[in-house]
Amino acid sequence: MKLRSIENLDLSGRKVIVRLDLNAPLEGGEVSDDTRITAAIPTVRHLMNAGAKVVLCSHLGRPKGKPEAQYSLKPVGQRLAELSGYEVMLVENYDDNLVSATTTQLGKNQLILLENLRFYPGEEKNDVDFAGALAKGFDYYIDDAFGAVHRAHASVVALAECFPPEKRAAGFLLQREVEALGKLLKNPEYPYVVIMGGSKVSDKIGVMLNLINVCNTILVGGAMAYTFLKFMGKNVGNSRVEEDKMDLVATIMRNAEARKVRIELPEDHVVAAEFSESAKAETINSIDIPSGMMGLDIGPKTITKYSREILSAKTVLWNGPMGVFEWDQFANGTMSVAQAVAKNPNKTLVGGGDSVAAINKAGLSDKVWHVSTGGGASLEFLEGLILPGVRVLQ
Repeated sequence: MKLRSIENLDLSGRKVIVRLDLNAPLEGGEVSDDTRITAAIPTVRHLMNAGAKVVLCSHLGRPKGKPEAQYSLKPVGQRLAELSGYEVMLVENYDDNLVSATTTQLGKNQLILLENLRFYPGEEKNDVDFAGALAKGFDYYIDDAFGAVHRAHASVVALAECFPPEKRAAGFLLQREVEALGKLLKNPEYPYVVIMGGSKVSDKIGVMLNLINVCNTILVGGAMAYTFLKFMGKNVGNSRVEEDKMDLVATIMRNAEARKVRIELPEDHVVAAEFSESAKAETINSIDIPSGMMGLDIGPKTITKYSREILSAKTVLWNGPMGVFEWDQFANGTMSVAQAVAKNPNKTLVGGGDSVAAINKAGLSDKVWHVSTGGGASLEFLEGLILPGVRVLQ
């Protein structure tokens, strides 16, 4: 999939509006994880070094189409300034005249960050008038917000379409994401192992059905594993199960069997009597979980089996944790998978918010081939869907 690149644009003295994904988590009014901010800096630096007048825009959280102080981009702008060394000026009540005039006066190391796009109802409605107001006075549109390209929102689609095709392009992050994820769908090296975790089969059905067409093995963990085990007739105790999604599991299993794809399930478990951070963890050396107990992590036999599969693969995709990794007594499965993925020297890709959080918690994000910044965008791309924000840049 070929996208227009910012490297081919004449940027000197040009006014450029850039859609980034600066949707960083905040705690106590400060950024608690600056992964997405850091990922945006190479594109911003390229534009600044090329002499462009840069205006950045992003969403943060889910405000209801009006200003909410808790969703202000102010702390994000402050962190961006610290990391990049640029002076970042937050424009709160922006319109086309103010932004255009201010952009003209920007100094060499100054840039503008527009306040949260979702403070305006036109953003999530993909409103052409809102997009048109944003576009006025700019020479180029750049999208580097991979985490938002699956949304048909104004800053992602309508704003891009305000510019002729040769005046819109993808930033470095978006290009890298599309290239990396594309290789997992079109040109993977074999054996190809997919690690699929998380809580719901229903969230992953499209991804699993699409990946069954290209992979050799799927290792299932997290709460979704108990729905699979229940379908297989195993005892799962009080584990979380999507009782109404057995037809989805049947579809996955049927398609996997037809394509000779192995689906591996946990053989042992770490369980507890209740879903609590203070619950006592107990290892069950059996595929069946006793009544009154719930599975909260994969057990040591499963860790050994899954690690062996991961280490023998030429391509690995990891999406979703193996258990409640936020609690230390149920984190061993997820951390062990992270270590195995990091030890594999081949093409290893970590995608999805919780998987990225886990690889970061393990301190191993720099040991994998690619860590995707997109949660929902990664999943929809891996389903084989053409994402709205990607389509307008092709």
